[in-house]
Amino acid sequence: MQLYSFFNSSTSYRVRIALALKEVAYDYRGVNIRSGEQRQAGYVELNPAKGVPVLVSDDGGSLTQSMAIVQYLDDTLGGPRLIPNQPLQKARVLELANAIACDMHPVNNLKVLGYLTNNLGISEEQKKTWYAHWVAEGFSAVEALLERYGSQPYCFGDQPTLADCCLVPQVANALRMGCDLSPYPRVMSIYEHCRTQPAFIQAEPARQPDYVD
Repeated sequence: MQLYSFFNSSTSYRVRIALALKEVAYDYRGVNIRSGEQRQAGYVELNPAKGVPVLVSDDGGSLTQSMAIVQYLDDTLGGPRLIPNQPLQKARVLELANAIACDMHPVNNLKVLGYLTNNLGISEEQKKTWYAHWVAEGFSAVEALLERYGSQPYCFGDQPTLADCCLVPQVANALRMGCDLSPYPRVMSIYEHCRTQPAFIQAEPARQPDYVD
């Protein structure tokens, strides 16, 4: 397999965690989305959405959305299931994962932040205010879901799921942006636990071949 990834992309980070949990070896292909490599013609042919990640399977097929990639890994590989089979458990995992992947990430990703500053002319301080607002909105909901239905040390018990694959990168980005996450103790407890686990450590941005300080 080949994974087209950017070390600091939270969507790429999700897939790296999933691949590590599945103990899958893959060829890492760095795509610098800060410098615009994702907009080069050859890459756009691979991913018309001009983003990361892209997973190219051993049969040459490719997938371009992190949630679809994790579903594919669950359906085709062994190892721990990241999306449970039992209907209600599956729904709970997807509910929390999508609260992050659909509500939080899209309004705070690099291309949106770039449009705010480069096209709409907002200041750096306004951009941080925007980012912090959506982090607070999103993690307030996630914290409430964890309080109602979660069970630590992971989001849903003693095994990691897609929910944890989504939560850890989103917390990491929020901390990098200077957001106050103290109002979300369950979120932070899960994050700190995951950071001690080998698969999550392996997937960390600083451990990727394209990492730059």
